[in-house]
Amino acid sequence: MDSRRMAFRAKLFAQRVWQPTSACLTCMPGHFANVVSLPHWEIALRTGLLTGAIVVLLSFTRFVGVFRNRYGNAAVVAGFTAIGDALAHPDHYGSFHREALVTGLISGLLALAASFVLEDRARRLRSAWARLRGN
Repeated sequence: MDSRRMAFRAKLFAQRVWQPTSACLTCMPGHFANVVSLPHWEIALRTGLLTGAIVVLLSFTRFVGVFRNRYGNAAVVAGFTAIGDALAHPDHYGSFHREALVTGLISGLLALAASFVLEDRARRLRSAWARLRGN
């Protein structure tokens, strides 16, 4: 198997784990103590791992082209995070998987923001840091 494809799949998996996990940690109701609790992290990681596994499986199909477009990628991430969240745990907001939908939306926004900030070896982030330092 081509090493570039494997690196791309590893990058996709890592992104699809941290974005849904972060979104799930943010959206789960409760107070700040929940963010550091082990059960809360278990649920958030389960959501991230489910989403990552779905994306890696899809990367073996023609659907992989969607992941190369930042807006298509963000939409797919939002949808798969919502699905992963709905499958990972029961809804805490009430009915119709509201928590999963909100988690998916935030995950999609995180993916879109990360595509702007971290693309091209974080070029935008490095240039902003250089401006702050006066270089």
